[in-house]
Amino acid sequence: MKLAGLKSVDGAHDESIWAAAWVPAADHRPTALLLTGALDETVRLWRPDDLASAAPPVQGHALGVVSLSAHPAGAIAAAVSLDSYVRVFDVDSGASVATLDAPPSEVWGIQFHPKGNALAAAGGGSGSVKLWETEKWKPITSLPVPRPEGARPDKTGSGKFVLSVAWSPDGKLLACGSMDGTIAVYDAIRMKFLHHLEGHHMPVRSMVFSPVDPHVLFTASDDCHIHIYDAKEKSLIGAMSGHASWVLSIDVSPDGMAVATGSSDRTVRLWDINTRASVQTMSNHNDQVWAVAFRPPGGTGVRAGRLASVSDDKSISLYDYS
Repeated sequence: MKLAGLKSVDGAHDESIWAAAWVPAADHRPTALLLTGALDETVRLWRPDDLASAAPPVQGHALGVVSLSAHPAGAIAAAVSLDSYVRVFDVDSGASVATLDAPPSEVWGIQFHPKGNALAAAGGGSGSVKLWETEKWKPITSLPVPRPEGARPDKTGSGKFVLSVAWSPDGKLLACGSMDGTIAVYDAIRMKFLHHLEGHHMPVRSMVFSPVDPHVLFTASDDCHIHIYDAKEKSLIGAMSGHASWVLSIDVSPDGMAVATGSSDRTVRLWDINTRASVQTMSNHNDQVWAVAFRPPGGTGVRAGRLASVSDDKSISLYDYS
């Protein structure tokens, strides 16, 4: 497995780029597209091979965009801003579909359910995971994140600030990562807390389940480590390290063989899941790398894998993954 640099776009946004997500190919659009969100308050859409602009910027946020998720059907996407709103929009036209209100600092990472019937949001200072249904965009529930047993009292109140969220590919598990390094796992069918996963000691900013094993969860933390958990059985399967600073973002390849990470050490790394080793380091960026995202499978004429990375340096880099 390896990455090969394909294209970089400097000045892709006017400010730091903090979010990236691929929009899957759809019936009316034969290829996936790349979404990026930045502190310049815009979401931009890019073509998958040459990073040419695919549509005018999506406006409407009053503060920087910190997280993005595309609906699995490929027609809509959701963006989270520091202005405390989640904005759902039509990918092709940029038109607003829904605006979901969350009080200040109460939404960070978001992800659509694999079937697209719900949207989950890491609830920031609310210490919860928020869920909306995607037909009429009504709230479903807010799942509180319990404190781990034996945790020290926190002077700031709940002590839970929820940063990241991920669904298992079968939709049965929901996980969220917090500022204190703990990960909460829920039964997503019964909407019930199951247990905590422990091992990280600093914020868990990004997480993703394996596409080939719905119990395997990969997590990235400011403690410089990547952990591999069996989220159902509550066990730490393995750990990988090599970044010199915070690991800000993680994604898993569609074949389930590799993970990519982005770090505040300004690099993108590719890791072999079987050997638990870093196999490649890419140094395209000259500032911290806030997001990495593998292109989903599917689409007309798609032969090669793709990975995108975005950075505080306002650039996007696109790599061939093989």
